Amino acid sequence: MRFDTRDKKPKLWNLLIQAVFVGGILAGMILDGAHRHTLFISLLVDAFFLAVLIQLIAAFFRQIQYNPYSYNTIYYSGFSLFVLAVWILLVYITVELYRHPQEYGVGRILDTLLNSAKTYMLFSAPFILLFSGALCVSNVSLIRHEGKRLVNVLGILLSFLLVAGEVFLFRFDYYASGSQREVMIHDLIGNLFAAGYLYFECMLIGAITADVIAARYEPEPDKDFLIILGCGLRRDGTPSPLLRGRIDRAMAFYEKQKALTGKELIFVTSGGKGPDEVISESESMKRYLMEKGIRADRILEEDRSTDTWENMKFSKEKIWEIDPNGKVAFSTTNYHVFRSGLCARRVKMRAVGMGADTKWYFWPNASVREFVGLLTEHRGKQALVLGGLVVTYVVLTLWAYR
Repeated sequence: MRFDTRDKKPKLWNLLIQAVFVGGILAGMILDGAHRHTLFISLLVDAFFLAVLIQLIAAFFRQIQYNPYSYNTIYYSGFSLFVLAVWILLVYITVELYRHPQEYGVGRILDTLLNSAKTYMLFSAPFILLFSGALCVSNVSLIRHEGKRLVNVLGILLSFLLVAGEVFLFRFDYYASGSQREVMIHDLIGNLFAAGYLYFECMLIGAITADVIAARYEPEPDKDFLIILGCGLRRDGTPSPLLRGRIDRAMAFYEKQKALTGKELIFVTSGGKGPDEVISESESMKRYLMEKGIRADRILEEDRSTDTWENMKFSKEKIWEIDPNGKVAFSTTNYHVFRSGLCARRVKMRAVGMGADTKWYFWPNASVREFVGLLTEHRGKQALVLGGLVVTYVVLTLWAYR
């Protein structure tokens, strides 16, 4: 599947219309007597969640074709798994309703929806344990090779939070007693915690999916400019192994494009001078490229940037001075491609990325850093999605105890 082949952004506002329509039908049947329409209500709910699942998956693929570097890519892939799990549970309930109509009622459907976040946590617990264990193993290897620094234990901290969340919910939700009001408050707290955990877990799964797709993508060999994103230098001003990987990845694409199409591109070396660096990252990359045989007139220097967003912003300014319609790619480390693409789209530059390989023990912890960075951005959209989950589970809890 190719990136940037659609001009129209996929939208899911029709899901809200469908939800209101289905909700109206369900409300009418419940008021008319839920026991008279139990099986039909169950089938209708099944059909609705199946429609949601199909539309999420379709929107995911359309989003990749429109703009893969988007929070929507994360949401569509992450929440598709959750909706799939809920749909499977609902189908099971429908089968039981058909087989034992006297033992199951509409209340069972409501209970399934009410406890869907908790159930998903239990279903995904084995994955969480395996993922957390693998993350800890990679972090231990990282610490052995790179030293004990706070940034090198982020994976272990994330693993602890993931497992602790599962343990907390299991212990908290194990038993509840007291008046109906006290039990309702207990369930409300449990459901709100599960909703928050659900959002975090779906974001994590979606981010991993988006990272892998972005890192493995190979851009079309028709580019006019190729931005190389800077990172740390050695003390003598030469590129660090991580930066050399980015430059070598860019060189490999350059050679491939030239061999296939005969078209040469212009390298944009992007990176300023850090306080502990003897020269700018841009200058260091330019020297390295020239040592590899690239002519100086094929290298454009951008030496003001201090972070990824500025890399993209200032590189775009340099590129547009030459050709505002030029096709642009960028080279960075595999775990950094997706968030770099986000930054490129934020500055209104349609660039596609390529990922340089890194050591196996470095990628997981670095991906965690990228994930934390994603959680700090687009707060409005995240608040809207998380708020929607919270409101949904509050309404379901209050309805169950009405």
